[in-house]
Amino acid sequence: MATTQDVLKQIETHEVKFVDFRFTDTIGREHHVTVPTGEIDEGKLESGQAFDGSSIHGWKGIEASDMMLSPDLSTARLDPFREETTLILTCDVIEPSNMQGYDRDPRSLAKRAEAYLKSTGIGDTAFFGPEPEFFVFDGVTWDSNPSGSFVKIRSEEGAWSSGTDYPGGNMGHRPRVKGGYFPVPPTDSFQDLRSEMSILLEQQGVPVEIHHHEVAGPGQCEIGTRFSTLVERADWNQIMKYTIWNVAAAYGKTVTFMPKPILGDNGSGMHVHQSIWKDGQNLFAGNVYAGLSEFALYYIGGIIKHARALNAITNPGTNSYKRLVPGFEAPVKLAYSARNRSASIRIPYVDSPKARRIEARFPDPLANPYLAFSALMMAGLDGVQNKIHPGDPADKNLYDLPPEEDAKIPTVCASLEEALAALDKDREFLTRGGVFSNDAIDAYIALKMDEVTRLRMTPHPVEFDLYYSN
Repeated sequence: MATTQDVLKQIETHEVKFVDFRFTDTIGREHHVTVPTGEIDEGKLESGQAFDGSSIHGWKGIEASDMMLSPDLSTARLDPFREETTLILTCDVIEPSNMQGYDRDPRSLAKRAEAYLKSTGIGDTAFFGPEPEFFVFDGVTWDSNPSGSFVKIRSEEGAWSSGTDYPGGNMGHRPRVKGGYFPVPPTDSFQDLRSEMSILLEQQGVPVEIHHHEVAGPGQCEIGTRFSTLVERADWNQIMKYTIWNVAAAYGKTVTFMPKPILGDNGSGMHVHQSIWKDGQNLFAGNVYAGLSEFALYYIGGIIKHARALNAITNPGTNSYKRLVPGFEAPVKLAYSARNRSASIRIPYVDSPKARRIEARFPDPLANPYLAFSALMMAGLDGVQNKIHPGDPADKNLYDLPPEEDAKIPTVCASLEEALAALDKDREFLTRGGVFSNDAIDAYIALKMDEVTRLRMTPHPVEFDLYYSN
């Protein structure tokens, strides 16, 4: 456990000029406030930094806006992108009236989830390993105003760029639609970009296991990083996004974690591997199905039971549901299977009981990792507590079932509005142990319904194509 003296020593050793206090808001976006090191001492590191909570959308009202950022000293790391040496500290948001974690602060909520797991006696550690995919583009422009709407993506890797004249010439090496999985350079033009991202992630304490081009042709990529405990793994997700965005910007590129920015090509998911441990033993390891224990099957049962409510948190954008469309490759069917990538819950093949885990395949990288990992765990624990069996595994290709079989398998939600309604009705499992408060859930639903309403009110270019001449 890092101490204030450890951090002060780090500041001295690296001649740090600024300390950046960072926190994450409800939708998963990071914020920061920067303090010169001349203002940093033991007292500051212990007491934290005050800020105005009313300026964060969906948080405090102006009448009760004073809040504190309490730094987690173990998260101290140097920012590799700033010209002046800057030390980053990830913070919890503290309510000054009781010095407790603010109930709408995602990181404080994730800490409550970890504490709840221990309090149940079911387990003592939850491990998570997300796989957020992302797109790298050369540029993007959009507008939506009373005169009309448009979006335009520029990508040399896009199949549509074969006829474009570039200043240095059009080299012609690019993936085809759905042809981006594993081609070598020059077809994969982002090898060096991903390698630099990986090196800088390692420098910041995020272990990288693999990186590669993904299936979608125009710049879809993935950097695979190691699993860790719930809160730390969510912290690492935020470091990943920050690093990926900033390296791309240094290369003159732009990155999006939108699930479905490209029409007609694969979208970006965030498959989430997870397992529960107790006293150093993996509770998911067994011999019931595909090396899983009955405990793990009940955990799967909880996720499937609550999946439509989970969608509001694991798939939190209106754009999320342009990826989750039946009949394509997205995992919309609420079923489980060993190695079968058409099921929404997959059991990866591993050669060690310690590595036994499940993989939820419907989440996407728009999700706030603190909320998403906590919600998935709470759903799984409900399955364990209430012995919710998920039924038989689905060992067939779920994308190609006869209509009568297809109709029997439940699906994820078809829209954010549908998911928010499901969350509103099915929330009790999240509120156990005070992990999610009803107030926080209500505020989340209201925040997300604003997005639904904005999109619902905006005329879409496709509507002009469908209806303009009718």
